[in-house]
Amino acid sequence: MIRRIRIFALIGASVTSICINLQAQDAVGFRDQVAPILQEHCVACHCAKRAEGGYRLDTIEQLSKPGDGAASPIVAGKRDQSEWILRMKHADPDLRMPLDSEPLSAESIELISKWIDQGAKLEGIPATDPLWSIIPPRTYPPAPEHYALAFPITALAFSSDGTQVFSSGYHEVLAWNAADGALVGRFGNQTQRIYAIASSSDPNKLFVGGGTPGSIGEVRLLNLANRSVEQTIVRGSDVVLDVALRPGSQELAVAMADNTIRIINLEKNEQRRMIASHADWVTQLAYSEDGKRLGSSSRDKSAKVADAETGELLGSYPGHAAAVRGIAAFQDGKQWISVGADNKIHRWEVENAKKVAEIPLGGDPQKLVKDQSSVWIPNADKHWYRLELANNAIATKQPGHEDWITSIAIHSAAGKIATGSMDGSIRVWNLSDAALVKAWVAKP
Repeated sequence: MIRRIRIFALIGASVTSICINLQAQDAVGFRDQVAPILQEHCVACHCAKRAEGGYRLDTIEQLSKPGDGAASPIVAGKRDQSEWILRMKHADPDLRMPLDSEPLSAESIELISKWIDQGAKLEGIPATDPLWSIIPPRTYPPAPEHYALAFPITALAFSSDGTQVFSSGYHEVLAWNAADGALVGRFGNQTQRIYAIASSSDPNKLFVGGGTPGSIGEVRLLNLANRSVEQTIVRGSDVVLDVALRPGSQELAVAMADNTIRIINLEKNEQRRMIASHADWVTQLAYSEDGKRLGSSSRDKSAKVADAETGELLGSYPGHAAAVRGIAAFQDGKQWISVGADNKIHRWEVENAKKVAEIPLGGDPQKLVKDQSSVWIPNADKHWYRLELANNAIATKQPGHEDWITSIAIHSAAGKIATGSMDGSIRVWNLSDAALVKAWVAKP
């Protein structure tokens, strides 16, 4: 009898151990399983900027609070009483969430349901943490081997020696031979859309900024030598639109579609400051030559200049009265050039926001590039422009694209300029005489 009791005890202990192990294996984690689903499909309509139904889930604290309907979004242990699940599974498309979008997959709904049934545990995550900040950096899907359609060129940069042109692709950066347009490299594991490519202090590394609109934005450091993402430097709730490296410093300024500017200490890999002086997307950033001032353009119809060290606002220019697309500094940040949806170039002083000059353009300009004596402007009228700073005159108005020119890059030492278009085409030109060197469609 005693022997049988011991056997039953051993069997019972084994069964209990197996059950515990199965439960542990089946446990659903909020941070790495539930939060990414919410961030991708729900946050765009339920955040601080757009709280549909009075409900937000962009922070841990907010996601458990009822919206206007007063129904509890999450009832721990009870999926059938949780408003999340009821709305995700609702038969009426006007009540089902996400609204005006494809319903969540059965697998995603079941995953969230299991998390609720298991107690809706938040793993000790601070209540004030934004949802995006707790999600582990993603491994993005590979880009298609061959593109069905050409992808708009929203970012361009030259390699350090000027022999290659880097362009935005779908979940990748593409490298092209600047002389003959041959595809020479593909660098994956990038965000869905790329809006900024910038050189770092290391010629073998690039900063790549982008994201998925309304969902997530990132800056990733791309190592060209081993074709890998070395680290994710910045993450936010909306796309990254531009980056700028501060002269003489290991700091990176990041322009966000969440209306903020993030200042990142690259040595410590931490955010040193957030500047929130704009009321809409920050479209471009530029430092003064001495690195002491930081200029920003925004869709809120203003261009602003801040002290690069303290973030203190030094001046704001409202002269465009339309979305401002690009900005550049000269005279150590005493004067600035900005371009906007009013189809004009404005030259202005920080002190008293005084306009110095105004030059018309033939269409809507995009982010601009400056060298020592000129400003280069891509334009929706299918031309690129060169403004001579010495006399405020348009020295070049160059046709050559069949669609909007959306991006531009220059390499002074190589004597080359590259332009990218909405139709996916890239053109390389001589810097000296604007002669066309090579044209191709950036479509693998």
